Amino acid sequence: MDQVFVTGHRNPDTDSIVSAMSYAALQNALGERGYVASRLGHLNDESKRILERFGFEPPVYIKDMRTQVLDLDYDTPPALSAALTVGRGWDILRNDPAITAIPVTNEDGSLYGMLSSGDVASYDMQTIEDPMVRDVPLFNLLSVLEGRVLNDAGACVDSVSGELILGLPKGADQQLFDHENYIAVCGDQPEVIRWALESNIHVLILCEAELSPELRNLETRTCIISTPFSAYRAARLIFQSIPIARICQTENLVTFRLTDWLDDVKEVVSKTRYRCYPILDEKDQVVGTLSRYHLIKPRRKKVVLVDHNEAAQSVPGLDQVEILGIIDHHRLADIQSTNPIFFRNEIVGSTNTIVAEMYQEKGLMPSKKMAGLMCAAILSDTVIFKSPTATPRDRAIAERLARIAGVDLEELGKFIFASSLGEGKTARDLLYTDFKDFHIAGHYLGVGQITCVDSVSILSRKDEFLAEMEKARTEKGYSIMILMLTDVLLEGTQIIFLGDPDDIAQAFGAEPKDNTLFLPGVMSRKKQVIPMLSALWG
Repeated sequence: MDQVFVTGHRNPDTDSIVSAMSYAALQNALGERGYVASRLGHLNDESKRILERFGFEPPVYIKDMRTQVLDLDYDTPPALSAALTVGRGWDILRNDPAITAIPVTNEDGSLYGMLSSGDVASYDMQTIEDPMVRDVPLFNLLSVLEGRVLNDAGACVDSVSGELILGLPKGADQQLFDHENYIAVCGDQPEVIRWALESNIHVLILCEAELSPELRNLETRTCIISTPFSAYRAARLIFQSIPIARICQTENLVTFRLTDWLDDVKEVVSKTRYRCYPILDEKDQVVGTLSRYHLIKPRRKKVVLVDHNEAAQSVPGLDQVEILGIIDHHRLADIQSTNPIFFRNEIVGSTNTIVAEMYQEKGLMPSKKMAGLMCAAILSDTVIFKSPTATPRDRAIAERLARIAGVDLEELGKFIFASSLGEGKTARDLLYTDFKDFHIAGHYLGVGQITCVDSVSILSRKDEFLAEMEKARTEKGYSIMILMLTDVLLEGTQIIFLGDPDDIAQAFGAEPKDNTLFLPGVMSRKKQVIPMLSALWG
């Protein structure tokens, strides 16, 4: 079954992490299976503490969703040992026309070379000009000839070498065997057999014939092999008994790994002319072969997006995946799909509120641990219902989940926001704790948010934040960068910004001072800060 990755946005907050986990758990419980909760960034301190409290491991970390070799329906032909005979390799190539080349492996499974029908044909043509057989293992020879050794002299032979002589005519001159380095192939020819044995040639191959007791007992150093094949066929098979390691291609091999990106593979394939390419896994083991036709219609990774529907906030490579659904509570943005999908976008303060209602609609009660986790995510995203995004539905669902989990909403809220975000963390880490990109009317914004109970202490590090924001603005070309310090106790947000002060003043109706501005009653990035800037730029 194909995996379906459920993922929230980049730089994930608690709602994004937990909605991926809760929706994946819902689908798996309904029998879909294969749903995997994932994340596009590191967990912030708040999310870590909440997961630890309810006993959950973090979702799978995904850096990129571009199509890889492992997503292709590549071929899996047999991988042959380098010691196997050419004949065995040819049988596989001949019996399956779809296989254009076979991987040849070392004893440990790593790649040795590639064997194609062209390699076999080229070698076969060379044997016409060169009748020498060199160092063929006896095991190989007996295998391809379906032969057996007839005399004691053969027991001492481990490999076979010599010039091949085929079908000696009756009455041939005995002087034809002018040295011992011959492999003679003959039929029922007693005189020729006697000459060969008396000359102590290296090997005599007896085809479709019996050896008389007299000749069998003749003292000789010749290895006698009997085969049921004709002399002509036996002669051709002898050449096919050499190890495929000797004829397969071993130089200038182009290989791919399972984790290689499809874009990179296409570029390499376009510059080379091989019919297929070996594929290796992370241990350098051969797992299959790749041909050009595999690249035409690749199998796409499948994803469900939660807590976002904006490409800039989603997984890299989104244009190469198959989106199955979106569950969100933000404004509609720019994500497109190739097919109709399940889409649910509702006016609530937390994506987990929507997912919890989906549990309810399916008649499935989340586990005690999952209910506690979802309840914490709702409290986090609605800032304990103080955010203007919070709705009565959020509160009602959170109260229900709290009863299932056996937790107190007030105590859980204090637990979430009581931790000090500043201790031991760099300004860069804090800036990107919950950071999102936005494109509005030709303007490129970067907006981070830290929800806390002591914005004053964090604001004291303003210069550090501004230095990091300037670096990011230079690297990415932001029109404006904003860091929101949303204080639960003050019920407002202190912003630190880089950009045109006039834009900030017009958007929020107040004069900033030294790159800062306090916004009383402002708790939500999506419902208050972004809409104000959108209204400014139209």
